Amino acid sequence: MTRKQKRLAVIAGGMGFIIAAVLLVMFAFSQSVAYFYMPADLAKTPVAPETRIRLGGLVGAGSVVRGAGSTVEFTVTDGSANAVKVHYTGLLPDLFREGQGVVTEGMFASGGNLFVADTVLAKHDETYMPKEVADKLKAQGLWQQGQGGESLGQKNQGQEAKATR
Repeated sequence: MTRKQKRLAVIAGGMGFIIAAVLLVMFAFSQSVAYFYMPADLAKTPVAPETRIRLGGLVGAGSVVRGAGSTVEFTVTDGSANAVKVHYTGLLPDLFREGQGVVTEGMFASGGNLFVADTVLAKHDETYMPKEVADKLKAQGLWQQGQGGESLGQKNQGQEAKATR
């Protein structure tokens, strides 16, 4: 092999290595992506069973049913007629309760409408809501204003203005 051929072989090998690394990273990301849905979204476009998603909305009033051990079933709703029944086994967050914002992560059981969650996240105070859930509620016109009729952003700006005085 000439010197030029060796150099081309090294460059080709390096490019092959970089392409393989990029493909492996893309494959790993595609396996860990969980898309975000609300019950109204699922009514429009159903998700195939065994597809990992995030389901967000509000815990339905009167829907929490505790089973044996740490098993609990509840519904997630977006304020419309759409609701999804969720089954979860594990410890719930301390602030989990009816009417609160919640994001669950898991998949639909095969052959049914039951969402089996492996992660449940609840909002951590009365003004916080996950950005994804807030954006979906705003898009559907279901966003609730903060105290005194001001939005959460206006409330925060007012607090910042008071702090600077």
